Amino acid sequence: MNSENAAGVVVGVGASAGVPEQEVLGLIGEVLAEAALPATAVRLLATVQARAAEPGLLGAARAFGVPLVGHPADRLAAVRVPTPSPEVLAVTGTPSVAEAAALLAGGELLVAKRKSARSTVAVATLPTPDLRHHGDAEVRTPGLVDLAVNVRSGTPPGWLREALADSLGELAAYPEQSAARAAVAARHGRPVDEVLLTSGAAEAFVLLARTLRPRHAVVVHPQFTEPEAALRDAGVTVHRVLLSPAEGFRLTAGAVPEQADLVVIGNPTNPTSVLHPADALLALARPGRTLVVDEAFMDTVPGETESLAGLRRLPGQVVVLRSLTKTWGLAGLRIGYVLGPAGLIAELGRAQPLWPVSTPALVAAELCSGPPALAEAEAAAGQLAEHRAYLLEQLTRFPAIRVHGAPQASFLLIELPGAAEIRTRLRTAGYAVRRGDTFPGLGTDWLRLAVRDPHTTDGFIAALGELLS
Repeated sequence: MNSENAAGVVVGVGASAGVPEQEVLGLIGEVLAEAALPATAVRLLATVQARAAEPGLLGAARAFGVPLVGHPADRLAAVRVPTPSPEVLAVTGTPSVAEAAALLAGGELLVAKRKSARSTVAVATLPTPDLRHHGDAEVRTPGLVDLAVNVRSGTPPGWLREALADSLGELAAYPEQSAARAAVAARHGRPVDEVLLTSGAAEAFVLLARTLRPRHAVVVHPQFTEPEAALRDAGVTVHRVLLSPAEGFRLTAGAVPEQADLVVIGNPTNPTSVLHPADALLALARPGRTLVVDEAFMDTVPGETESLAGLRRLPGQVVVLRSLTKTWGLAGLRIGYVLGPAGLIAELGRAQPLWPVSTPALVAAELCSGPPALAEAEAAAGQLAEHRAYLLEQLTRFPAIRVHGAPQASFLLIELPGAAEIRTRLRTAGYAVRRGDTFPGLGTDWLRLAVRDPHTTDGFIAALGELLS
């Protein structure tokens, strides 16, 4: 196994209260040695939720520079383990904490679990998700109701369609960016030289991956997978920080290693729909580090309350990515932009080909950055919040479904046992939803649902109810 760019392993740990850190580290070392793995292969320590605050386990996770995740006992109890113990079941609610915690992500145990006086350790592979799978793959079958793609329905609006059609008369000339860049800069209160227009936000990830030369790149998951894919394609070693559903997928202090010189995080995050406080993100900024915040869905949040897009002169390099795809229905047009320090923006621009953004896309960037469009987007965000609240209320009818955290974007992430089969059966019923197992940190029991109008939600809930009953 190539521990640098492979998916790595998860270490499951069962422990008694008060277990010493050195005992846990010693046992993990023995298991890794038996599996012929270096310490750098460890991506995550996992245990039962009741032990997630145990100092010895937290210390061991810090020693490896990885998060410690605590899973509810009932989730662990549902995992089939090779060596169940009635005694452990009676105490913890699951027949083998170490094995179940290691296997929960869907991998395979590499060696038999090991025990010491006060702890048990098991190590399992972390499955390598398909980082190139996206929601559009779910709706290529005609006739399906689309709850898989996070693009606002009924878009582009008529006024934007007309403007794009009118721009076709200018296709004989090479694209000229000045007006569009100025509009974007004014929209965020920044100088023009701090704005780079791109062929969608996805191009920005490629430019960053090819331009930056990080020694310790961190991607905070679960999140949009293109940043990690672009970094790996550029030969960059990627370290994952996995946020926990038990903590509502919120960013916690100390989750990101201090040595990270590149950190990529979404806000609000796809697919969790979590909106991180701006202060929590600003705490990640520091000299010698590039902090990349993907705000592709920020305009779905009323008031864009936690955005960093308008902040300048921050410690280190803080880069904000935006997309016009989601709110304006322009996935096929490919238009986004990067906001950041002028020096880095110039460097990224030199990595672009000539004329990277088409004339119609430039027209869209200019118009969608103006006051009338911003007012329309704000109204759409308010309506979206109402539709999301309605969907959340309807989902409470199903006790098997869990929503972790407080969703704030145009989609929800749900946990549902047997979700992979349910997704397939929903397609038969006419509804496409986004599978969750291609996002690092999630598995086959997760689905992402786009927020739609109440009428569409009612039809979906009826179909889901028939399947779950």
